[in-house]
Amino acid sequence: MDGILNLNKPTGLTSHDVVDRVRTLSRIRRVGHAGTLDPMATGVLLVCVGRATRVSEYLMAGRKVYRAEMRLGVTTDTYDREGQVVTESPVTATRSQVERALAQFQGTIEQIPPMYSAIKHRGVPLHRLARRGIEVERKPRQVEIFRLELTGWDPPYCTMEVTCSSGTYIRSLAHDLGGALGCGAHLTALVRLASGAFWLEEATPLEELTADTWQSFLLPIDAALANFPALHLDARTAQRLCAGQAISAPAPLTDIAQEQKSKKWRLARVYDLVGHFLALAEYDPSTGLWRPRKVFFSPDSFQDNPCPLPAN
Repeated sequence: MDGILNLNKPTGLTSHDVVDRVRTLSRIRRVGHAGTLDPMATGVLLVCVGRATRVSEYLMAGRKVYRAEMRLGVTTDTYDREGQVVTESPVTATRSQVERALAQFQGTIEQIPPMYSAIKHRGVPLHRLARRGIEVERKPRQVEIFRLELTGWDPPYCTMEVTCSSGTYIRSLAHDLGGALGCGAHLTALVRLASGAFWLEEATPLEELTADTWQSFLLPIDAALANFPALHLDARTAQRLCAGQAISAPAPLTDIAQEQKSKKWRLARVYDLVGHFLALAEYDPSTGLWRPRKVFFSPDSFQDNPCPLPAN
């Protein structure tokens, strides 16, 4: 009853609507999503069930891939098609001009979040203030655009594919691109093609979930941690780690993801010798010891279930 659902969110539903649907079907209260999608957007929405809610931070930190359609020449207050029109301008930009404009948004950039967002100002979500006609100053946030490619050109509409860091607002990207072109723009469609290692091709349509079948679509908790190396511990050592003690074990330095090498603490998935996933551990180079970061299961949990999912 613990795991991750890779769902294809339909348009018209909020991410919380999807969570509520899973709660109703599963009769489990401990359910959450890992990365909000606007109601207009479709595509990959990761939903964590049970103990898997404790790994949502690692799912949210993964790179995102989107396909976004924009309408040039029109701006809206929400930066997408669901908002009120603010300005209208003629579109004279050519495809090559749009491609040149896109180039300035690649790499590490400063992005101002839209007013219609869940970011809070003094404890109040910005979208609530926006609906009252209140606009507040938003601090720019640093995001990274790894890939930005124009894939469709049918003026005044254009389509782009974006690979970006967590926290990037594609609506703001469309708005800012329109500003760079001098004609304005807003988002008309958005599909999340991937979130971390989870792709749309493998996602389950929400309508296929039923009270009898939803469990069959659950992915194991450690699927969220696949970029970390694996430690396989004997029963006694695993018991000690899961009880909160520091343990000595080989540091799998050759397997640790490149981005982890510069950090003081290094993370690893912990399994017993049979392959049951138990915990997430931290390695401290200064002591040479591993400490539990998050414990999900004790070794005793699997005495009646000797057939684990394979550990990569």
